Amino acid sequence: MSKAVVQIDDLVKRYKEKTAVDHFSLTIREGEILGLLGPNGSGKTTTINCLLSILRYDEGQVRIFGRKMGPGENDIKRDIGVVMQNVAVIDGLTVQENIDFFCGLYVRDRARRKELVRQAIEMTQLQDYTRYLPRKLSGGLLRRLNIACGIAHRPKLIIFDEPTVAVDPQSRNAILDGIRRLNEGGATIIYTSHYMEEVEELCSRIVIMDRGKAVAEGTADQLKGMLKNQETVTIEVRDISVEILDGIRRLDHVSEVKKSGEKIVVRCDGGSGNLVRIVGFLMEHHVSFGRVNSELPTLNDVFLQITGKELRD
Repeated sequence: MSKAVVQIDDLVKRYKEKTAVDHFSLTIREGEILGLLGPNGSGKTTTINCLLSILRYDEGQVRIFGRKMGPGENDIKRDIGVVMQNVAVIDGLTVQENIDFFCGLYVRDRARRKELVRQAIEMTQLQDYTRYLPRKLSGGLLRRLNIACGIAHRPKLIIFDEPTVAVDPQSRNAILDGIRRLNEGGATIIYTSHYMEEVEELCSRIVIMDRGKAVAEGTADQLKGMLKNQETVTIEVRDISVEILDGIRRLDHVSEVKKSGEKIVVRCDGGSGNLVRIVGFLMEHHVSFGRVNSELPTLNDVFLQITGKELRD
């Protein structure tokens, strides 16, 4: 088993009467891309700030690279990259100068820094914009610059907080491709996002927080497997008898059947071949039907069931 890069044990952070993080524990192993999700107020941002020693916590312990993390642990911080949602670059410097400046906070050797800056520009696909000032960049390009500044020194642990908010599809693809390459190059990544398709595409493991606690953990498939309804089959049908509906209810793995206008909605609690079984039953009983659709549960469905809250900005 790979070694732990981040070890959080029984973390507690209080704000007067409010407990923002409530005995939260988490282990992140080398090479993982961990999706840390939670609705607004769940405690994930507070957890990240405690992890970085930006905030003092009340109880528990945080270890990074096997060492206890604290405000003065500069040797640890040199190996951490942070890309926050709010863009933080220097307006008076060009794209290349910005990246060089932030990389220079960690890397003194000019030749080494020059190569790292080149790699960061290539990774974020900013080759055509190196002489641009930030005010001349689109929102998507500005976010790419923000990422390049945060990762140019090649940190071993990188925290991405909503890196693709309000960016164009081209920039989003460039950002996600860059994150994959960083991970393939050995970086361990913590990724927060309100875009479930990104999380499912990128993350090897997902932790859902609510009210300061970890309420669910696993791969995307494992989390979706927690839901009672594993498949929803929708069939267009004009006329269908109560007897046929009752017959569908008695089929294997069918948990619920509803008639809604000129459609029936069948929810299944697992198993395979549900769609074929339901359509076969209708054909056997000479029921005419139109369009058929099958939907598997999404991460957002998991989120709604676990937290009762929509995951959105």
